[in-house]
Amino acid sequence: MSHSDFNFRECSLPGIGRKFSLVTRGGDHLVIVVHNDERRELFHMDPSSPDEMLSMTVLDDEEARAVSAILAGISYKPKLIEAQEMVLDQLVIEWIRIEPQWQCVGRKIADLDIRQAAGAIIIAAIERNHSKQINPGPDYVIASGSTLVVTGERMHLKELRTFLANGSL
Repeated sequence: MSHSDFNFRECSLPGIGRKFSLVTRGGDHLVIVVHNDERRELFHMDPSSPDEMLSMTVLDDEEARAVSAILAGISYKPKLIEAQEMVLDQLVIEWIRIEPQWQCVGRKIADLDIRQAAGAIIIAAIERNHSKQINPGPDYVIASGSTLVVTGERMHLKELRTFLANGSL
């Protein structure tokens, strides 16, 4: 993945350090300032008002390196997941974040016929405002930025992700 796949900017802050700004495919705006003294400030900005901060945290160098290893998948490999897959005979539960440009946005589950198309089942939906809907029915409309909790075999979940994004396999 290249930085051209999403909105990423970097600039120098003279006497302070460097500023990195990222607008994710899901619309979240993150700003990270790396200070010359090795502190990192992480800001989550309000997407509807870019100058308004939703949250902020400060990490020292050691904390930042630990978090980056987690995010990069270096320091944590979920062994429990492997065991669960074996117990459930390759049945996997996955979280799929719906991106704004995906073809499924604004469409009902019934209209997409997801189970028939990809062989996977949506077991819950979590909206951007963190409200949850367990076992969403056929009239549930898929929204940008929501997260679907889905289950099926790994190949079916891969097909489902492709289907939700492109509208076809």
